[in-house]
Parts: sequence; C-alpha cells; structure tokens
Amino acid sequence: MNNLKLSFYGGTGVVTGANFLLESNNEKNLIDCGLFQGNRITERKNRDPFPYNPSFIDFLFITHAHLDHIGRIPKLVKEGFRGRIYSTPATKDLAELIMRDSMGIMKKEAKWNNEDVFYSAEDIDKAMELWETASYNKDIDTKSFKIKFKNSGHILGSAMIEIYYKGKKIVFTGDLGNSPAPLLSDSEIVDDADYLIMESVYGDRNHEHFQERTEKLKRIIKETMKIGGVLMIPVFSIERTQVLLYELNNLIEKGIISNIPVFLDSPMAIKATMIYKKYEKLFNQNVKDIIKSGDDIFNFPCLKFTLETSESKAINDVENPKIIIAGSGMSNGGRIVHHEKRYLSDPKSTLLIVGYQSINTLGRKIQDGATNVKIFGENVPIRAKIENIRGYSAHADSDDLVDFVKNTKKKVKKVFLTMGEPRVSNVLANRLYKELNVDAVVPQEGEQTELQ
Repeated sequence: MNNLKLSFYGGTGVVTGANFLLESNNEKNLIDCGLFQGNRITERKNRDPFPYNPSFIDFLFITHAHLDHIGRIPKLVKEGFRGRIYSTPATKDLAELIMRDSMGIMKKEAKWNNEDVFYSAEDIDKAMELWETASYNKDIDTKSFKIKFKNSGHILGSAMIEIYYKGKKIVFTGDLGNSPAPLLSDSEIVDDADYLIMESVYGDRNHEHFQERTEKLKRIIKETMKIGGVLMIPVFSIERTQVLLYELNNLIEKGIISNIPVFLDSPMAIKATMIYKKYEKLFNQNVKDIIKSGDDIFNFPCLKFTLETSESKAINDVENPKIIIAGSGMSNGGRIVHHEKRYLSDPKSTLLIVGYQSINTLGRKIQDGATNVKIFGENVPIRAKIENIRGYSAHADSDDLVDFVKNTKKKVKKVFLTMGEPRVSNVLANRLYKELNVDAVVPQEGEQTELQ
C-alpha cells in the first residue's frame, strides 16, 4: 500500500500514556510508550496487554523522557519487543534514570497492593541494550522512512519526530515547550508538515508571561517568609526542578530574597540535575554565557540536597521559614506528600503548584479547592495558602499551539490532537478550525486512520 496506517493506543482522552503506531506495508514503528497516570483505575491499564504484538514492532522512537512517554518500554521488551529504540542522547540518560526510579516506586506499591510488578530491572537492562541515539536534525534511515529529531524545547533532550515517506512529512510533536524558556532553546519551527500529531495539554488556556511568573514567585516567597511559614513546591524532577533552582539562584544572588534554607528533597531530581549539567551545550545562549562567567546556576549557599531519607526527615528540625522543593509534581507520591501532611494544616505555610495536575490526583484535589484531604489514611485540613503559577509549565499554551500550527497551515492536511483532556482538546480543535481553517480532530483510544 502507498498509504500509511496510524493507530492511537494511548495519549487519547487523557494526558498520559502516549503510544502511537505508524505502519507502512513492510514496517511497524511506535512513537513513545508511556505510562498511564492519574488515578487507580487509569493506572490499571498499564497492566493490560498491548493491542499489537510487540515482537512485530521494528522501531520505537522516543520524544522525551517523561514517564508518560517512556514508562511502559520495559513492559514492551518483556512482552517480546526486540527492535531498536531511538532518542536523543540526553533523553536516553534521563529515561534510564526515570525508569529505574519508577521501578522502585512500583515495587513498593505492588507490595502494598499484594500485586506483582509488571516488569523487572532486567527488562530495563534489555531495553537499554536496544537503545541507540541520534542528535537533532541527523537523518535516521529505516526500510520505509527517513526520520529526524527536531528540538521541541520541552525538557532537556526533548524532540519532535519528523517522518518522511514518499514525499510527505508526518510530525509527532511529543510535548511542545513553553518558549522562550529560562534554560532551553526555543522549539524549532515546522512549516511543511502534511500531518501533525500534536499535544494539547493546555489547549484551552494561556500561561502568565515569564516576567509575571518571576514577580509572582518573588511575592509568594516574601509573603511566606515574612510570617515564618514553610513554602512547599511539588515539582517534577525534570525541567521544573532545574528551572526553579535557576530562578532561586538569580533571586538570591541579586539580593532580591534573603538567604533562607532551601531544600531539594528528591533523590531523582538531584540525579536529574547532574544530567542537566552534563548537557549544558543544550542550554540557550544566555544560560551558556552565565555558566561561562563562572556561575553554578543550580547551586547557591543556602541550598541543601537531601538524598537520604534521614536527611529528608531532618528538614522538620530546621526552624521556619524555609522552602521545600520535592517530588512528585502532582503530589501523588514521593517526599512532598510527607511535607504536605505536616504543613498543609499550618495557616502560615504555602503550597505553590507550578505544574499540570491530572484529574483525581492529590494535587488536582488541592488545586480545585478541597478543604481537607486524606494523606496516609489521615484526614488533613487545608489551612495553608494555595498558590498557582502556570507560567512555569514546560508545555506550550493555547496561543502557542495555534501559532505552531499556523506555520504549516498552508500545507497541513489534518491535525490530530492528543495528550489532552477531551474537553480541552476539543476547544483547541475548534480554535484551529475557526482561526486557521485547519482540519483538526480529536482521536479516540484504539482509533485507526489512513494517511493518504
């Protein structure tokens, strides 16, 4: 056949679980293989068999290292995949870190729920043996396709995947960055795509301007410190953590906020920060110049990395005010939950939400105005102040997504909106049709379509 078949096996109807299959008549390739995350019912889907035979897959291309894009790779290997995996070098390093960390968390959860873990550390080892890397804009040739990674500006090493087939171009955006970003270069422009498979996480709303988010951060820190509270910031280990360290470093070095104790209380975030240092060449020019001047952008005198559990517990003994940056970003696990249990009932303290909160996560419940929550079986009243800064999101917002499509509107035949809640994706689809006259659709899970 001259046409391609595109199947949507994850990342539809939900923000997580990215998994797309693109088939020619002699090649089957996956784009991403991520975990479903959010609530218990959603996460049960991770145990389901894949809707295709993993042993028949030739290549797996990875957009970036977030768990909802890589988390089922070891399961894919366990169930028979023996093809090649491709990503950028930074994505490979981060992915291994995240998969091994996730393995540890899943073991604890499986023991708690009296279940088996659905893959092993050996499956991660096998996956890494199959994994190769390619730099941005370097050609990868397969039997049917020519493939390139382009910088998506989302997190370190993140990429759009451009696929060329018989004179046509199909682009999987992965997650697009919130450019201009504090650390990374801007998302590259795509102006000649025939088909776009594009994320839509923030398809219905816009972020604050970057200057506004910094002003808001300063205000929240000063207000919390003035009354002697604790500022808790649940963070994702990759990108959000490093951006916050960079911002705090600037604010403290310039004397805008005082030297108060700051704790990075996440072993994975600490290890991820070391990987960021390894790939400083991927930072934008402004940050490269700052590093060249001798500034360690991820460190400052009052910052303490707490790797060990004993160090994390010792944070309780440090007098207020203080800032605690800890995972997980949606408060659905990790060390932040212990701090929330201790300080959410304190009216002097503040919980600052700086990232997307999936439906039914603890973070989403707090964001939506819950007056009390259950943590480790105990009812915790929420008296702390709850603040939101959307501008630190690593995702493009609604206007950015429309602008991204605008660059290729003259050529694009269809845009498939994925990685979004259904209502949000449909809002964006309507915008693209009304403002750009572009055919945008919101596929359902399991849907298959032919690309002409």
